[in-house]
Amino acid sequence: MRRLRALLIKEFIQMKRDRLTFAMMVGLPIIQLLVFGFAINTDVKHLSTVVFDQSLQQEGRDLLSAFTASDYFDIKYTAGSYQQVNDYIEQGKAKVGIIIPPDFSDNIKHGRSASVQVIVDASDSMAASSAISTAQLIGQLKSEEILVQRLQAAGSQKPSRPYDIRIRPWYNPDFVSAFYMVPGILGVVLTMTMVMITSMAIVRERERGTLEQLIVTPLKTYELILGKIIPYIFVGYVQVTLALCVGIVVFDLPMQGSLPLLYSLTSLFIIASLALGILISTITKTQMQAMQLSFFIFLPSILLSGFMFPRDAMPEFFQLLGNLLPLTYYLEIMRGIILKGIGINFLWPQVMALIAFIIAVLSVSIIKFQKKLA
Repeated sequence: MRRLRALLIKEFIQMKRDRLTFAMMVGLPIIQLLVFGFAINTDVKHLSTVVFDQSLQQEGRDLLSAFTASDYFDIKYTAGSYQQVNDYIEQGKAKVGIIIPPDFSDNIKHGRSASVQVIVDASDSMAASSAISTAQLIGQLKSEEILVQRLQAAGSQKPSRPYDIRIRPWYNPDFVSAFYMVPGILGVVLTMTMVMITSMAIVRERERGTLEQLIVTPLKTYELILGKIIPYIFVGYVQVTLALCVGIVVFDLPMQGSLPLLYSLTSLFIIASLALGILISTITKTQMQAMQLSFFIFLPSILLSGFMFPRDAMPEFFQLLGNLLPLTYYLEIMRGIILKGIGINFLWPQVMALIAFIIAVLSVSIIKFQKKLA
């Protein structure tokens, strides 16, 4: 027992000295529980909505008020044409488009059925299902409300249903889950492999004692970091190519957009993931610490980027937190090109965000990493 007690004391002392590992073991579970407990929400509300109201009458405003009061739709944009509605949805600014025709109010007043078109971005199947079911329910409730009023006024005469909500799911009308998941899985795989591999690159050199050999060479700091990044860019391209082939052949994944554009923008995401791994490698001292910190990055990337759960359902703070992850922008690029067929004119905000992330992370890595033994 004395020997065992001595060994236990030694392990606790070593754990105390390795403060980073101890902090990650104690703090990360608490942080992840809090973050994921608040962020994971399958009840999708507050979907950004664009409205094209051609009637501009009280009946149309009453219907829009019913949509807003449900808390499932946030009317953020007002369009002046069908093309503007199309642009808002293609850019990803709006998930839902509501189009009220010019004769909407006249049809309501004369007892005819008044149609309303609701366009839903079905590339996010979970958010689209919530929007469709809620829009149909609102149409039924408003129709029943007016039907009761007309029955009271008309006696036994049966009037027609006032509201005809016509749903138009775009981009993935059949709600094929593979079309939504496969592009996301590709981004997750790249994140997992690129970040984890490069996060242990410098640490491994330090533990093996080969970092000293690199230090005595004429290599500059940025050259050493680039040397750790560039080989894995080709590995990332191999992974992308294999994943796309499997997605197209096995899952019949549509490729609506430009394949060269997809590859060129994928290079930005690969570099961003590798740069994040290098930053982790410059912060940590052991491969175990690097792996733990990589895992801490990996889980938020899955849960906060929109891969599994719609970002519209998350509190605003966690949406902002997800904006710090490169996977968030890459998923928008992948689904935009593959499912929507949009080009760089709609994807430039995501491209600029990835470029800014690369510059910031690589700059911090170069400053952090000193070409000397720690």
